[in-house]
Amino acid sequence: MEVIRDSRAAFPAGAYTPALKFGDFVMISGQGPLDSQGKVQSGSIEEETRLTLTNVKRLLEAAGATMDQVVKCTCYLADINDWAVFNKVYAEFFGIVKPCRTTVQAGLGKIKVEIDAMAYMGK
Repeated sequence: MEVIRDSRAAFPAGAYTPALKFGDFVMISGQGPLDSQGKVQSGSIEEETRLTLTNVKRLLEAAGATMDQVVKCTCYLADINDWAVFNKVYAEFFGIVKPCRTTVQAGLGKIKVEIDAMAYMGK
């Protein structure tokens, strides 16, 4: 296993690794709308989703992967009523084939969205 970090992505605030590369797989821990210092960047659901997915993208790039290689995401929304707006921004980050996805409402505290992802880099 290889630990993946990117100085532009959020630094972990807890006892976890932001991303791990294992063979042809890259696992991205739950990312939120945090800056590189780990500070919450509160905003609209659009802004928080965009920053969250940018953090996912930066970690994937640090592992040598792309958003097109993401096969599964789990998405947590503080308010499931934000789903339609969240979904529109989410779709901007992926190509024609979207990854498999689960989206649920969760108590997230100060943030509106958190996303984890798994990418496959094989053939």
